Amino acid sequence: MTTTPTGPLSSWPSDLSAFCFEVPHSSEALLFESGKGIRLSDAAGGSYLDALSGVFVTCFGYDCEPIVSAVTDQLRTLPFNPPLHGTNRPALALAQALVDLAPPGITAAKLVNGGSESIEAAMRLARLHHHARGNPGKVKILSYYHGYHGATFGSLSLTGRPDVTRFGPGLPGVVHVWPPDCLEAFWDVPPEKSGALAAAMIERTIEAEGPDSVAAIVMEPVIHLRGMAIPPADYLARIREVCDRHDVLLVFDEIVTGFGRTGAPFAAQTFGVTPDILCVGKGISGGYAPLAAVLMSERIAEPLGEHGGPVSFAPSHTYAANPLAAAAGLAAVTLYREGGYEERIRELAAHTGARLREVAGGRGTVRAVGLLYGVKLTGGGERLGERVASACLRRGLIIRGQDDWVVLAPAFVTTTAEVDEITGILGEALDEVCGADR
Repeated sequence: MTTTPTGPLSSWPSDLSAFCFEVPHSSEALLFESGKGIRLSDAAGGSYLDALSGVFVTCFGYDCEPIVSAVTDQLRTLPFNPPLHGTNRPALALAQALVDLAPPGITAAKLVNGGSESIEAAMRLARLHHHARGNPGKVKILSYYHGYHGATFGSLSLTGRPDVTRFGPGLPGVVHVWPPDCLEAFWDVPPEKSGALAAAMIERTIEAEGPDSVAAIVMEPVIHLRGMAIPPADYLARIREVCDRHDVLLVFDEIVTGFGRTGAPFAAQTFGVTPDILCVGKGISGGYAPLAAVLMSERIAEPLGEHGGPVSFAPSHTYAANPLAAAAGLAAVTLYREGGYEERIRELAAHTGARLREVAGGRGTVRAVGLLYGVKLTGGGERLGERVASACLRRGLIIRGQDDWVVLAPAFVTTTAEVDEITGILGEALDEVCGADR
């Protein structure tokens, strides 16, 4: 039974000054103690259903024995290796497993520690690719307004949101463009026309900047901070054609959408478009170790080594391809491939989507692809998404809410009974914040 926590701040240490929180500390901040399945417990005795998979990460839940065993065994065998002198077997095996999981044409994987590092590496790879081909002037990177790509300086520069400007100017050479969802929301462009228009605007931007100066475009196939905005059916294929015409690399940021979340191993397969570079993370280790990767096509890997042989990309990071993280990732990828999870995701997605539409009713539009959901809310005033998420948290349900949307990403191991519990609590929160008109 999920219980509403009471007085969580009383369970915290009296002095928190030594710890710098990841998000602003508030009375809603929780001191987590344990997890099992999709349920978390805090130090105050509260219990929570996690309908966000942590933050799109814990796709196998909080007690996945195959991954726990793999990490434990590796910890006893080799917790770290000298990175300047070689690598380790789990890292080699994980790279091959990721390439096998990726769309045809992806031939190499660079292991890193997190999504931001993956994006940074992709930016460097894009510039290196053009430099190696005799086009050193192709350095500009295009990305979306209202997208999100990470918290390091380079990845944050790609994030086209006004709330990041407090850090001052970003990297030079970053140019922001508008995605289809923004054209629909801000200029009332019909959904059936927004994809073609957005692609045309991006092509005009490349031409205005000068194709000989543009290295790549980095985009989320599904835009998280737009309430899981799903692209029009023909849009990504149009972008692929634009990139090919102007010798611009296509980079998919699949930190959120990758590793089965959209119903296929990667959104590239879900939407039938293969990028030149694929940035993946979050669910890649199931949350059991910090891990991400950059997957690349053969032509991107070509400057990094001999054809058909080992490739290398430096400078790198001390913990990149760490044996513990690689062991977790290899166990997670193996479990996903051999555990029947694609069928399980399809079945769970059908049930979850139907229940979400039922509880949302006329109070919001459900956007769904695989086990990735956004509910675009209507009415209810300012900070609607945050207020709904807060009302859920008081009832023991973890989701994310911002602006006029909430998002959910249930773990692959969620049961239909737990989905019914999740959507029931969400319905109560919507009743409180938006009114009971369904």
